[in-house]
Amino acid sequence: MGRVVAAARSVEREPAGLQVRRLEAGQESRWDSYVQNDPEATFFHRSGWKTVLERAFRHEAFFLYAESEGDIQGVLPLGYIRSRLFGKALISTPFCVYGGVASCNVAARNALEKEAEDLALRLGADYLEMRNRTERRPDWLTKTLYVTFRKELAPDPDENMKAIPRRQRAMVRKGIQAGLRSELDGDVGRLFDAYSQSVRNLGTPVFSRKYLETLMDVFGRDCEVLTVTKDGRTISSVLSFYFRDEVLPYYGGGTREAKELRANDFMYWEVMRRACERGLRIFDYGRSKRGTGSYHFKKNWGFEPEALPYQYRLVKAKEMPNVNPLNPKYRLFVRLWKCLPLPLSRSLGPLISRNLG
Repeated sequence: MGRVVAAARSVEREPAGLQVRRLEAGQESRWDSYVQNDPEATFFHRSGWKTVLERAFRHEAFFLYAESEGDIQGVLPLGYIRSRLFGKALISTPFCVYGGVASCNVAARNALEKEAEDLALRLGADYLEMRNRTERRPDWLTKTLYVTFRKELAPDPDENMKAIPRRQRAMVRKGIQAGLRSELDGDVGRLFDAYSQSVRNLGTPVFSRKYLETLMDVFGRDCEVLTVTKDGRTISSVLSFYFRDEVLPYYGGGTREAKELRANDFMYWEVMRRACERGLRIFDYGRSKRGTGSYHFKKNWGFEPEALPYQYRLVKAKEMPNVNPLNPKYRLFVRLWKCLPLPLSRSLGPLISRNLG
């Protein structure tokens, strides 16, 4: 099976006999052991995303790793999306906020990036996209539209409540006073109900229920659904990922009652409180576009934005992609989508969202 090696800092020496290989069935435990120990790796580098891409979306996945003398020196998860609407893209990692190479060895990193570039050329992709947390390639184009929000948790829930700015803390307390309750779900039924309503109201195509079910099946105990109720009614719900000492609330939404009851404020507090009680150290609020409502919502919690320098190697494309609701060319689409009947948006949404990456 070979050993797994992860260094605490970058090294420049080239490992003997360095080779880039593609992840095959039966090697997932080696890959995940490396990811668990590499300080640059994230939840979105886990091998399970290969299964998710293939099973939920039917996209081809190229999960590459660099190996020397039986030791993994770095990993690079890639998904290939072919869409008539949005073109062809090789992305690390589709449907994820982080990606790119995870390696503390410069030679391994260079080898993986070179193989990704060659692969993009062989596939005839429009571009190669690396969703890095730090800028890696000054010679590539860089998009600075997105930021992430991460904050260290105090060990005491009361300390975390006090750390929330006063106005936002008042919103959380309103949710508590409204009699809201939180509970963990064993399936995605209530999550899909609340989430699909929320994204339709924002004018965004929803992901399929199958995708959410696949996430829970693939990641097991590291994928959890928390639902907020009022008198037995579903008000809001969120799916969170767990990785090492971090919690990452990822897909969440609420019904039309959520705003009045401050259910989303209460919901994220409950995720934070439960994470604190589990001894977790980092709350990762995830990605937002600069200047949007979700950006300001997270800042109101006292989180500071950290730039996400997504980087691009153009192949056939002439410019960086701009597939997001802020693009003026999609303005009419967003407006019309908000008016769709909910059942229709749930049927049509997955046909579009699977191509967005």
